[in-house]
Amino acid sequence: MRCAVAPRRRARGWATLLAGALLLPASASAQDAPAESGRARVESLRFEPLRFDPPAPSEHEVLGVPVFLLEDPSLPLVDLFIRVEGGYARFGRENYAAATALPGLLRSGGTTELPPQALEERLESLAMQTSFGGAGGVISSSLNIVTDALDPALELWWAMLTRPRFDTTVVEVWRGRQLEGVRRRTDDPAGLAFSEFNRLMYGDHPIGWEMTADDLAPDDLSNARLHALHRRIICRDNLVLGAAGDVDWGTLEPRLRRLIEQVPACTESVPDAPDPTVRQAPGVFLIAKPLDQSTVVAAHASDLRQSVDPEWFASRIGNSILGASGFSSRLMARLRTERGYAYSAASLWTTPREYDGLVGATTRTGSGTTVAALQLMLETFAEMGTTPPAQSEVDDRVAEFVNGFVFAFDSPAAVVARQMTYRATDYPPDWLERYVEGIQAVTPEAIRAVFAAHLDPARMTVLVVGDPERFDAALESLGLGAVTVLDPDEAGGPTPSGPSGSPRSRR
Repeated sequence: MRCAVAPRRRARGWATLLAGALLLPASASAQDAPAESGRARVESLRFEPLRFDPPAPSEHEVLGVPVFLLEDPSLPLVDLFIRVEGGYARFGRENYAAATALPGLLRSGGTTELPPQALEERLESLAMQTSFGGAGGVISSSLNIVTDALDPALELWWAMLTRPRFDTTVVEVWRGRQLEGVRRRTDDPAGLAFSEFNRLMYGDHPIGWEMTADDLAPDDLSNARLHALHRRIICRDNLVLGAAGDVDWGTLEPRLRRLIEQVPACTESVPDAPDPTVRQAPGVFLIAKPLDQSTVVAAHASDLRQSVDPEWFASRIGNSILGASGFSSRLMARLRTERGYAYSAASLWTTPREYDGLVGATTRTGSGTTVAALQLMLETFAEMGTTPPAQSEVDDRVAEFVNGFVFAFDSPAAVVARQMTYRATDYPPDWLERYVEGIQAVTPEAIRAVFAAHLDPARMTVLVVGDPERFDAALESLGLGAVTVLDPDEAGGPTPSGPSGSPRSRR
């Protein structure tokens, strides 16, 4: 089925989408306004409510595989996307290395017909731009190509996806890089803090996993294991496809049908990723390293899930005010501007749809202000639950959210990619419209209430990477319990079972 919109009209329609979605002044023209100062005139502007009406991709199906298409003939380019259920979180720790390596090896490990070097030369000759990546539960890939080269590019892209070589030299290079990363893991204090904090909070779960030498034995990346895992993942029932650009359904459908016919149906479904058990108890953990700066992470579990509930929208604006908006946030104002404790600070509030997330913050501060910075973070958390932000703060963040939101849909490719994700994760059909409406409805009191309900400074798990001999006070003074010292050379191993006290407290 071809799109009924003509090329000239489609090109104009995309520009109209962006213009119509921005917050535009509803006042009279500038020459009609009375003479007054520039600042007063700017502050007197009023805006119409956001009009958000993104184009919807057409939805199709080929041999049971969903396909989303959004035509845009304004440029002779085609973007193609594939989403495959089957990331590393689905297959247990024994397959962690192979499943983690799989996306990169699909890109660089050659095909059954072409060894790696020949594959690179063929990609270059077609001017193909292609990427492969993976998250916890999915693998994804994209292709960008000029329209005239669509046929050979599709064939090559599909060969990379479905007929990988897994060249042993490329596999060994990947393995060597991972082993080097394991050896150097403790060299980066921030990376060490974040990975170790995830392990503390999520334990033996894919979110908390960190690659170790034990995961990287040669047998864990054998050709047989890689091919077995690939067959389990790349099968018809796990696929969702998308296309955008200078192609219509009449052109695309027979090409996709020929390619999808080459992919077998799945013999068994990919297992769901396990739900984690998130740490609930407060506690303070220390990785002692002789550093001039401390890296601090403080957070606790949050049962607030991504949804269309007003509370969730309030948490998004509230998190931005607290610390997710950079220099204008509360944490930056307190820690950097007012006290000079840190150059940067940021809050986090993750809201997965299926399990608990985290709410808290992170900063890097001088060793001699470590505990003072932490105490100020905790005080700022408490303040968010007792005092509503100013209406002007809320208005500024809402405007940033809604004006920035439209630019996530500034191309047909972006619209299709998002629609594929929303469909695969069971978002409501009208999610985009409800998102904008929900953000615009947030009030200062709603923000105070959501922090009062979901952020409790007394529940924090705190991890510090730094030199306790230089701290301004003992970490025990935070009132979150005894301090557990973690050995940096053993970080990433089993989760510690009990506190052992900090060096400072034993002096």
